[in-house]
Amino acid sequence: MADSWLPTLKTATPEDGFNLATKMSRMGVKVTQPSAEVRDKLRPGYADDADALIASSQVIAINFQTVAAANDYWK
Repeated sequence: MADSWLPTLKTATPEDGFNLATKMSRMGVKVTQPSAEVRDKLRPGYADDADALIASSQVIAINFQTVAAANDYWK
């Protein structure tokens, strides 16, 4: 598992957990659209779209819930 980008959901702090949730969200986009060229071409279409940005924030929030639960909410 040394070459895995996601060896664990455990993080030291909630901030680290949020950063992991953000990375998970970005990796989800990469898996869905593996072409960096296509992603770059699509970016201007949603970069100024408030609904798209809110949807992205929702995905991060859902991933953060998963990471927080895996870390027992850092108790």
